Amino acid sequence: MSDDPRHALARRIYERSHITGEFTLRSGAKSNEYFDKYLFESDPRLLKAIAEALVPLVPPGMDALAGLEMGGIPIATMLSQLTGLPMLSVRKKAKDYGTCKIAEGGQVKGRKLLIVEDVVTSGGAILDAAKALREEGAVLAHVVCVIDRESGGPANLAKVDLALKPLFTMSELKQAVA
Repeated sequence: MSDDPRHALARRIYERSHITGEFTLRSGAKSNEYFDKYLFESDPRLLKAIAEALVPLVPPGMDALAGLEMGGIPIATMLSQLTGLPMLSVRKKAKDYGTCKIAEGGQVKGRKLLIVEDVVTSGGAILDAAKALREEGAVLAHVVCVIDRESGGPANLAKVDLALKPLFTMSELKQAVA
């Protein structure tokens, strides 16, 4: 990467959210580094810059954004503001009271949804959400995320006909501070 705005954004994300230690990822994998997405999501200027950079990754023809609980929701909310697309909040599990919905904020059935996630490792959370959304009649083909940890997510998603477009790979973030 050169010293362009994309490189600067990668550096900001890395510096704000990269932490070291001993971590167990959602996939069960162990890692000595972690991108604490809540650190970049809680910074309003950085969150807006991330969403602005994600706008070109939104495929044409989408009916709505589907932000995954928890980390995908603030990104999808900001992206909704910038694109004018409505946004749904997708739960990890449908609640067993009230409306009992997997997704809040609007209709799912028959709509082309873009899944929005923060960090992808194996893609497990996306696979679970996609299965539930498809059972509700959603039309899914695309996923965007901020960081692809390069740990098999794109290949796992491709097996269920989902194409992942990351804003950055972990390698790109590391190159930004090298």
